[in-house]
Amino acid sequence: MSHARITIDRDYTIADVPRRLFGSFVEHMGRCVYTGIYEPGHPLADERGFRKDVLALVKEMGPTVIRYPGGNFVSGYLWEDGVGPADQRPTRIDGAWHTIETNAFGLHEFVDWAREADVEIMEAINLGTRGVEEARALVEYANHPGGTYWSDLRRSNGAADPFDIKLWCLGNELDGPWQIGHKTAAEYGRLAQETAKAMKLVDDSIELVAVGSSNRGMPTFGTWEHTVLTHAYDEVDYISMHAYYQEHDGDAESFLAEAVEMDAFIEGVVATIDAVKAAGKHTKQVDISFDEWNVWYQTGLDTEDQPHQVSKSWRTHPRLIEDTYSVTDAVVVGTFLNSLLRHGDRVRIANQAQLVNVIAPIRSEEDGAAWRQSTFWPFERMARLARGQILRLAVSSSQISTKRYGDVDAVDAAATWDQETGRLVLFVANRSLEESNDLTIDLRGLGDLRVRQAETLTVPEDGDRHTANLESTQDAVRMVPLAGVGIEDGSVQATLPPLSWSVIELG
Repeated sequence: MSHARITIDRDYTIADVPRRLFGSFVEHMGRCVYTGIYEPGHPLADERGFRKDVLALVKEMGPTVIRYPGGNFVSGYLWEDGVGPADQRPTRIDGAWHTIETNAFGLHEFVDWAREADVEIMEAINLGTRGVEEARALVEYANHPGGTYWSDLRRSNGAADPFDIKLWCLGNELDGPWQIGHKTAAEYGRLAQETAKAMKLVDDSIELVAVGSSNRGMPTFGTWEHTVLTHAYDEVDYISMHAYYQEHDGDAESFLAEAVEMDAFIEGVVATIDAVKAAGKHTKQVDISFDEWNVWYQTGLDTEDQPHQVSKSWRTHPRLIEDTYSVTDAVVVGTFLNSLLRHGDRVRIANQAQLVNVIAPIRSEEDGAAWRQSTFWPFERMARLARGQILRLAVSSSQISTKRYGDVDAVDAAATWDQETGRLVLFVANRSLEESNDLTIDLRGLGDLRVRQAETLTVPEDGDRHTANLESTQDAVRMVPLAGVGIEDGSVQATLPPLSWSVIELG
């Protein structure tokens, strides 16, 4: 049995819980849109073609903001193709994912879907093959009330009221050579600056996200952010981060510690932002939009159901990176959520990529069922329960040894305190594959509390760490009661199972 102690004091807070931290991502990639959220003809589709079974799971999961329409897709996308009568829209080649895009689903459809799902829209613009004028026109189309060319075109296309989209991404991963329209940091920084100025001249209420590094391993990481922000600091509100992680060669211990790398990545970007702020004598604060993050098995065996490579043939919505997630993956995703919450003073937006089918917490089959993957559960619990203030924790934990990160804490935690409801919620992972962890939580200044609920996601009795939710076994991995949690003399006592992510709710 390993031991850990967490000390919580209600006066030691980090920031308010940013509701946009619980975001997701819908890209025209694979089966995320077509046969994911949108499938006319499905037995459970509504009159607009929206899958009601998928929509119900999205509402249950609780994302607050969704980034759209890409991703790599957006860097070659003509937004005008996705408006107007659907039967008159052009069919195009999408070079990013080597597919055929029918444009049956576009901006108006996504706005309607987002309203039905009760999520905020985070619209990405094409700064790969397009530029200032096309971005400016899209803001006018989406947000201007009427009486101008683009706003009247929106009205003639059936939307009398503006879409009022407040959050915009200035392109996608333009630091990457794989990106259509790849640019140097200086080229992108100037383009982002001028595009941002033009967009805000149309609607000065919008918020803008500049493209940051595609991952921490990019050769331009750090210098990219510094150059871009040196140009565009005053014009943008956020800079983006993207990161994907996977288990390599059966090294589960290092995989379970990947949130250590996420912590370092965030803190490195914060340091760069603040260096530019200081050098430029800026008064405003630029924060972080971690608008792509997840577990993604980018290397591994290709199968018919889980292809990792883009198809060589031109097809509409082929299966693409439909990873099946295990107990281990869900615990890792839980630690990523913990990391994002701990950094909520600077990471004000985050989007798990993606929402349905494509490396997603929700899976669906064409003409078939929809179900929750294992990674659905940590997201749903944190999105629903993390309210109020993020607390700064003092954690003392036994260690686990990893090849990539050395010795790391076996216990990873984050917590929130809601003054209005008097509710304290602790999100805690046990990274140890074999050992339970005897946890003590020392509560200070929180008054008399009782355990409202305690749950855990761990290896099921009849499974192992690779157990996953499949169409045939949709509830194999889920949150289950965490037994034996109690309070005595101002301290919570709990035993965390091996390989687990738990939620302890006090009130």
